[in-house]
Amino acid sequence: MPSKVRILVVGLGNMGKSHASAYHRNPGFEIVGLMSRSIKSKPIPDELKGYPLFEDYDEALRVTRPDAVSINSWPNTHAEYAIKAINAGAHVFMEKPLATTIEDAEAVVKLAREKKRKLVLGYILRVHPSWMKFIELGQTLGKPLVMRLNLNQQSGGPTYDWHKNLIDSLIPIVDCGVHYVDVMCQLTGARPVRVHGIGARLWAEADKPNYGHLHVTFDDGSVGWYEAGWGPMMSEVAYFVKDVVGPRGAVSIVPNPKDHKEGVSDSSDIDQHTKTDAIQYHHAEVAPGDKSFVRKDEIFTMTDEPNHQELCDREQAFFLKAINEDIDLTEQMDAAVNSLRIVLAAEQSINEKRVVELA
Repeated sequence: MPSKVRILVVGLGNMGKSHASAYHRNPGFEIVGLMSRSIKSKPIPDELKGYPLFEDYDEALRVTRPDAVSINSWPNTHAEYAIKAINAGAHVFMEKPLATTIEDAEAVVKLAREKKRKLVLGYILRVHPSWMKFIELGQTLGKPLVMRLNLNQQSGGPTYDWHKNLIDSLIPIVDCGVHYVDVMCQLTGARPVRVHGIGARLWAEADKPNYGHLHVTFDDGSVGWYEAGWGPMMSEVAYFVKDVVGPRGAVSIVPNPKDHKEGVSDSSDIDQHTKTDAIQYHHAEVAPGDKSFVRKDEIFTMTDEPNHQELCDREQAFFLKAINEDIDLTEQMDAAVNSLRIVLAAEQSINEKRVVELA
């Protein structure tokens, strides 16, 4: 029986709390410390009370000497924290994105390989049964594919400052976009060759564009778009589009009926970002005579899918398995760099007002 993995948790925001809860309840982990720059002045969830608290990352690493570090801080700290953790001999779980530049992302992956440390990225859709089914069905549609994905969020109440602060690190199509272009890359299995982005700054309190739209072309002829916007002005009309079309038909994720949380818009409710009610599979085949459809649409019900916390539990169970069983993570690390390359090219396209060709 492997000994417990001693883990330092960095960041206790939305995702940090969920991952810390997963470590707390997983008998394979032992939390040796919780760190954030203001942790001693903020309330700690009841189940996490009693763990050592740190406000300095270097001190936390030195004192706890962890086997693993879970990085859930602001994106502009990710690469620095990961490099320090790996150099200290720790495995790393890191919330997306891997870094804020391709150079930093490649440096983190290179170091993890050299030091033979596990590096798992928080691509939550990769452990989500509905999204795994969506990709599986989408891969049966033939080529080329047309992929249409978005996640717009209306910022209000507790999500107002959260989104505004996130934009200080990354614009929405970069921060959330890595999830969805990763889905595109899994659907096509092809190489991205060209990216175009557009953006607009609608939020006076945000320093960067709070709305963006990216278009990506793949070398098999497939194309995809992703749209994301944050802010109190964002519309909740068509904010959740998850659709892939191919020569043989279309596969679509249909969002579930929502229970509106007090003070939080439906679109910014984190539980709704991965939640689905059904997957609809439309078959394009028509009869020779009247051209009526040969097959009815198929509906795959997903009402028993895991919730947000259960998905985080799955991510951390995989992290533990990767450490204990020495799983080769080459594909996942390369995919994380690839998806980041696409969304950063979209941001470059917005800033430079041109199409970006990917080498």
